[in-house]
Amino acid sequence: MNGLEVYLGLDVGSVSVNLVLLDEKYNVLEKFYLRTQGRPIEVVKEGMEMMYRSMPAGCIIAGVGATGSGRELAGAMVDADVVKNEITAHGMAVLQSIPGAQTILEIGGQDSKIILLRNGVVSDFAMNTVCAAGTGSFLDRQAARLGIPIQEFGALALKSTSPVRIAGRCAVFAESDMIHKQQMGCSLEDIIKGLCEALVRNYLNNVGKGKEILPDIVFQGGVAANEGIKRSFEDALGQRVIVPEHYDVMGAIGAAILAHKKIRQGYTTRFRGFDSIHSDFTARSFSCSGCANLCEVVELSSAGSVKARWGDRCGKWSSSAARENHADILA
Repeated sequence: MNGLEVYLGLDVGSVSVNLVLLDEKYNVLEKFYLRTQGRPIEVVKEGMEMMYRSMPAGCIIAGVGATGSGRELAGAMVDADVVKNEITAHGMAVLQSIPGAQTILEIGGQDSKIILLRNGVVSDFAMNTVCAAGTGSFLDRQAARLGIPIQEFGALALKSTSPVRIAGRCAVFAESDMIHKQQMGCSLEDIIKGLCEALVRNYLNNVGKGKEILPDIVFQGGVAANEGIKRSFEDALGQRVIVPEHYDVMGAIGAAILAHKKIRQGYTTRFRGFDSIHSDFTARSFSCSGCANLCEVVELSSAGSVKARWGDRCGKWSSSAARENHADILA
């Protein structure tokens, strides 16, 4: 190949679509953080178009990786070489940038997770997708109720001199408690700091329950931009917490690194170029009645043919889609 070989990573979640471009030394050449807004197919297309327009001249996409809750969708749309879960992708990104890391605290818009790294591999993890009180969407709602931009949340929290205690086990109770503290005349800064501490308590008591949190501790995900949350974690853990430079797109970075590692094993990329993303993609779901599992299968189609299926536990539908797709390519 002539030109600079680069690697593309996509992380498609419920709140955001993240794209990164890495060189062979894993330097971030370009990145985008886009709101999904319930339109993952359209936003993936928009992100790919933005990446194409902003790529350094002479670059060649040598490999593509996809991760996130929408990884199957993204992987099928861009013909990704690697499709991996978020735990693997986040762990890979941190181990490359902070080799001594042993704990990853990750909080996104709709979910949160903790990943334990021991001897350079993921040894344990836990996720919370039930209660919103431990996620970024909770902070967004409270910031809106308080009438302040979420970007100012962290700075105001650091100005607190006497933070109030807010019940953080449930988003509904936390909101009621916050309103009560407002009615009591507590300062805005003390209420915001109390909300930060409540989120951290919720996280540690649920996601981090029973986990041995050892340094180096890395905090990432969109909420890592909030200095108030970072400080509250440090106060609660009694340890320094590291926020990496690209905290908001670490999953996409990990996906790109995994793609690089696969290509270096002798594989040729499946990526067919940016033009292929302009196809009309449609997604539908159906229930399989082949057994008692009644799996909900998702099917992605383009130009009248099935690109991919996923969601079946036995592989009946996903494997048949792979065979059909392979036959189309060979035809």
